[in-house]
Amino acid sequence: MKKKTIQNITIAAIAILIVSLIIGYNYSVDQTKQKGLQFGIELEQIQNDIKDLQTKFYSEKTRWEEGDISKEELLEFYDEHLDKFKDIILRYDHLNPPELFKSSVELLKLSSQTQLESDSQYIEWIKTGDELAKVRSDTQFQEALEYEMLGLVEFYSAKTGIKSFDEPEKFEAPQTGLIQKVIQISENMKKECDSQYKNELGEFDSDNIEVEWFNCVNEAQKWKIEHMP
Repeated sequence: MKKKTIQNITIAAIAILIVSLIIGYNYSVDQTKQKGLQFGIELEQIQNDIKDLQTKFYSEKTRWEEGDISKEELLEFYDEHLDKFKDIILRYDHLNPPELFKSSVELLKLSSQTQLESDSQYIEWIKTGDELAKVRSDTQFQEALEYEMLGLVEFYSAKTGIKSFDEPEKFEAPQTGLIQKVIQISENMKKECDSQYKNELGEFDSDNIEVEWFNCVNEAQKWKIEHMP
């Protein structure tokens, strides 16, 4: 559960990084700049709300495991969680992003929708003990993370000018910025592998865990290679 919590908070942290870049971005036209600023503020609030929702999602499971609440109370809370998550996702449709950022918002929304599906399967696992539901939840979580990463790359492509405005006033930036961002994301993924599989001493508790860590790091490296411009 602790690993799952860290993963979900990591997703939200990445999304918050995206919106911090949006807010700090200077558009060439004042009207567009104001539009982008408002869009960034609204998107930041959505991502913060999702982060808070996911943090509470797993903290309530901890309370149940520690005997502070009953299983019935946990499942009642989870029903409310799904309703709140659906309401937050609807807020993506009310955003008014600049044209270049629409695809990144779509990816963020898709990531949230996939995370919602993951949560639904996770709840099914808690409710019935169905291990297949847990597997589906884990798979959908990984998909949500991939969409989140793609959304960041898509946004950064727009920000650096790799994707350009239709207006005459364009700017072109070197692709080194995107390269650095892809490297940064990959390194964060590797750190996440460390937090999942290494103990407090930075060692492995078993050979099997070391193999899982090795596979995790390889996936991060593979992602970096696939997303390099």
